[in-house]
Amino acid sequence: MTDVDLATEAPTDDPFIAPVAMEADIEEHFPGDRGTLDPEVRRVLVHILQRRFIAAERNRREWTLLLDHQQVIESRLNDLYLRLVVDHGRGFAYKQQLRSDEIDMPVLLKDAPYSRAETLVLVHLRTVYQRESAAGEASVRIDIEDVEQTVLSYFTDVDGSTAKQQKAIRHAMDRLDREGIISEETSGRYRISALVEIVLSAETLRELRDWLRAQEAVER
Repeated sequence: MTDVDLATEAPTDDPFIAPVAMEADIEEHFPGDRGTLDPEVRRVLVHILQRRFIAAERNRREWTLLLDHQQVIESRLNDLYLRLVVDHGRGFAYKQQLRSDEIDMPVLLKDAPYSRAETLVLVHLRTVYQRESAAGEASVRIDIEDVEQTVLSYFTDVDGSTAKQQKAIRHAMDRLDREGIISEETSGRYRISALVEIVLSAETLRELRDWLRAQEAVER
């Protein structure tokens, strides 16, 4: 038997783990790294955790990676008791907190409710989007003056001066812009995203409209 034979004919019950070539090891991206995802997939996972939404139109690279690695990203989110929701029709992905009456699930996501001004702005944006979309408009746009004129009519003296109310509306528009619900195309002119339908469902919109009508009736 030759030396080559001795090297290749190792016993099948060899108790030692076969050595792995160094180039086959998982690359560390920082000292002590025990992660198994590629850096770009990790970044998409972090973006999902950081942001409220990922939009196919705004975040094309992240959207493509998300779809390519959806199963593993869903798995990592499930480990944190979170659900990944991918709306292919509208082109949005977002996370949801999993809750159960039968299983004790720690809550990771804390709700960041919209303020009164933000809610009123959302109601108007959703109403305009619903009306224009039903009329066949592919891209719905709105001017800040239109938003202010309508939303200011919902405020009362308790909400402060007109200047204070206008400031609250502008802050609301800024937040909704950051979240991708609207996008400012030119100064004071915004494009309303289909995301407004996800944030404010038709059922919630009806409830808020009924509440606003009731408030108006009381004030009269």
